[in-house]
Amino acid sequence: MISDLPPLNAVRAFAAAARHESFSRAADELHVSHSAISRHIKLLEEHLGVLLFERRIRQSVLTPAGQAFYEQVSVALTQIAQAATALRQGAALRKVTINVRPSFAVRWLIPRLPQFMAQYPQIHPEVVTSTLPPDPARETFDLVIRRGHSGWAAALQPHPLLDDEILVVAAPALLQGTPLHSPKDLVRHTLLVSRTRLGDWSKWLEHCRLKPLRNPPTLHFDHMHFVLQACVDGLGLSLCPASLLAKDLASGRLVCPLPELRQPLTHYYYALACDAAPEAQVFIDWMQAQIQQDAMLNLPQLPARHGDQ
Repeated sequence: MISDLPPLNAVRAFAAAARHESFSRAADELHVSHSAISRHIKLLEEHLGVLLFERRIRQSVLTPAGQAFYEQVSVALTQIAQAATALRQGAALRKVTINVRPSFAVRWLIPRLPQFMAQYPQIHPEVVTSTLPPDPARETFDLVIRRGHSGWAAALQPHPLLDDEILVVAAPALLQGTPLHSPKDLVRHTLLVSRTRLGDWSKWLEHCRLKPLRNPPTLHFDHMHFVLQACVDGLGLSLCPASLLAKDLASGRLVCPLPELRQPLTHYYYALACDAAPEAQVFIDWMQAQIQQDAMLNLPQLPARHGDQ
């Protein structure tokens, strides 16, 4: 019962004296006087109604009752110290909330997060996904990332983050059975379409100065990351932003059969909320370093146009 607790300062003084078998050493540890330790222990003995120490010259020896009490008290104090340490560590773990679209989260951000967490163990990244235009009045975040900067709330100042382009990709096994050597072979394939990017194929064909396809077989999915998974599984061809392809191209899960036919895409932008945690800037710096690293490491893996060096 809480009401039955002895004076806790006295318990702390007793535990120190019992551990050192010395009031003087306990006083040194707790940065108090010898007489203060004596008063605390006398108060505790009066509260408990038993003697805890035998006072001898230059030594204080626990009585059997004192020994039994110390064995239980030391365990309790250790538990209190561990609970306080865990609480301090939890409070020291600082959170940064990143708001991104689902495909960017699944294909770009989440695969790289283990590197961030290893580099910054004191920062906890919380990823939330949304397809809404960025607005801190509607959604809570420290950092938001979107393609383009139209429709952003006036309170946000977007900054360029990542260039991008769109290109055709397919599973190697699909192309072994049905090759795609030129745009004329597109009619032999099923086109995978994201409902969030319905116009991609027509815009890409127009940009590449290719004739529209007449009623091509298509499969529709809700989001681009579902399209990419379907593409990896060999269900058809996908038009995909290069920013989301690094892992799949590097592993060989996907290949680009028409490397010359690419279409520039609107850049990704980021913005900080006005009350963003300081750790958000750390996260931005880390992302920019990742982008620079990817540009160097993945450049040979991204299919080159004729004439590229």
